[in-house]
Amino acid sequence: MDEPNMVTLRDLQVSFKAPGKLIRAVNGVSLEVKRGEVVALIGESGSGKSVTLRAIMRLHPPATARISGTLEVAGQDVLALSSRALADLRGATVAMIFQEPLLALDPVYPVGAQLVERIRRHTKCSASEAHAKALALFEKVRIPSPLRRLDAYPHELSGGMRQRVMIALALSCSPSVLLADEPTTALDATVQIQILLLLRELQQELGLSIVFVTHDIGAAAEVADRIAVMYAGKIVEQGPAIELLTRPRHPYTLSLLKSRSHGAMQKGQRLDTIAGAPPDLANLPAGCAFAERCAHADQACRSQTPVEEIVGSGHTVSCLRLHQIRPIHQTTTSHIIEQELT
Repeated sequence: MDEPNMVTLRDLQVSFKAPGKLIRAVNGVSLEVKRGEVVALIGESGSGKSVTLRAIMRLHPPATARISGTLEVAGQDVLALSSRALADLRGATVAMIFQEPLLALDPVYPVGAQLVERIRRHTKCSASEAHAKALALFEKVRIPSPLRRLDAYPHELSGGMRQRVMIALALSCSPSVLLADEPTTALDATVQIQILLLLRELQQELGLSIVFVTHDIGAAAEVADRIAVMYAGKIVEQGPAIELLTRPRHPYTLSLLKSRSHGAMQKGQRLDTIAGAPPDLANLPAGCAFAERCAHADQACRSQTPVEEIVGSGHTVSCLRLHQIRPIHQTTTSHIIEQELT
């Protein structure tokens, strides 16, 4: 019997009410995350990655956000939970690492006090026991001089240290599922690699299930077991990381890969770009949302909605021209990801 998923999304829809319009940010996302698996969501800004991630914890304001579909975490129907049950779920079962820790941390309290408060909220322990656990967590995420750093305020820490504090906060109550919303975007390249390696090491040590949002294909290749590519609020391709990166089948996936600099580029060579811009989420076109930017699109693509097709083991693609486009095994793609997969 198959082990139950830690995260299950079925036809997830998220929209936001705005003056005179409805913004459809997520449009039918279906995704499964197994125990101990890392799934990366990649795509351009505005593709619905972060909205999907925050919906898993129901962080969107209920006054303006409408969420429908199936949304389960560790077997619990998140959309049916009461406010109290949802508060118990957050932190203890599922936790999030936010993109900008300086905004996520409270600026008027030391980071150690915030960590101790989180631990005591979800576990039955004394203040001294919580303090000892906070210190141990700082040591686990390799914060130097951890005892002194517990008394530091967020603005007194570097970006990399703040992100390590966020990871410690996320792990403080031993969650089963970790949501990482572009945790390396605001960091320099050296610190990015350190954080990615730390996340992967902690995931393997603790057996965490992770949903990792990023627009950086290199970061996804570094940490993910599976990758899902999002465009205009939908997953257009998903599959095992190596399979998807070496044999992309959707035109948008290939465009993302080709638009990245890589070691095979010659001096003076221009980067490939994706022409045009993503569609207006308040006025989505009929048919395939990528059609206006796709070199392979025909009239059918502009009127018919593509359905998901299986092209390999766990590898699915939503594209009407799938069987007319030659499967991609280009050396260019291999060069693009060579450094990330070795």
